[in-house]
Amino acid sequence: MMKILVVDDELDVKDLFLQRFRREIRSAQFQLDFANSGEEALAYLEGHKSEVILILSDINMPGMSGFELLRHIRADFKTPPSPVVMMITAYGDPDSQKQAVELGANDFLTKPLDFTVLKQKLHDLA
Repeated sequence: MMKILVVDDELDVKDLFLQRFRREIRSAQFQLDFANSGEEALAYLEGHKSEVILILSDINMPGMSGFELLRHIRADFKTPPSPVVMMITAYGDPDSQKQAVELGANDFLTKPLDFTVLKQKLHDLA
């Protein structure tokens, strides 16, 4: 089972992911957990270090940005398994993509999410 942490300050994201991954959750392929901020994600990761395999994080959030979260993840969670981090943003500009890769993101997705593409990427990692 792949454990996925979705980090986004938009509250409707949780319902959207639960709906789109209903079949995978029911068949125990994926387990989804959610954090509404970078700070909440770090607190969650402290208690689940070896469990989280994949983190999907929004970039633009109040407080700690997705970039800051990524920086913390790469500095503070080095012990294996190091989580795969995919950054998600409404702004698909090359500068954001470049910054995400430089900070250690494994992938970069733009909103609105193409869930068919996302599911394929997740299945490729599983």
